[in-house]
Amino acid sequence: MIKFVLAALWICAVTVGTVLFSFQFSQARNEAAPTPAAFFGGLEHIATDMISIPVVRKGGVDGYFLTKLSYSIDSEKLKTLSVPVNAMLVDEIFSYLYANPQIDYETSGGLDVVAFRESLRDAINKRVGDELIHDVFIDQADYLSKAEIRANTPRQKIGLAEPAAKTEKPAPKAH
Repeated sequence: MIKFVLAALWICAVTVGTVLFSFQFSQARNEAAPTPAAFFGGLEHIATDMISIPVVRKGGVDGYFLTKLSYSIDSEKLKTLSVPVNAMLVDEIFSYLYANPQIDYETSGGLDVVAFRESLRDAINKRVGDELIHDVFIDQADYLSKAEIRANTPRQKIGLAEPAAKTEKPAPKAH
């Protein structure tokens, strides 16, 4: 009977020791695993439709900035938003571009793409109050002036529109 009790205690001790060792070994392996980079896991990709933003200068529309952007968003924080994410992103793009007119194609510098992306990301994160947006990707960005838009209308292409009024005076007719 004593041999039976000692054998049972021995089996219990070996089992407990094996379980503890396996838990410690698995924890050490998990801690040694490198953390994934920002572009792998945990982020979701959201793209907006084409957005047309009028560029207003000197009280009039000078042209249109057309853009299609996409964002890498923390997927856990995205689930907790109470506002539709596309509506918030488009609203923030409009608000940001009207408050910070960086679109200036008349100068040689044009649009500073890096500053535009970083500033837009920071503005959205500030509005939300947390780091929701990790990166802003520009899928497409174009600027169309009013003259380019008028030149590309269907009426201009087929010659139905009247040409702009000439400012020169006609030469006098010879007798």
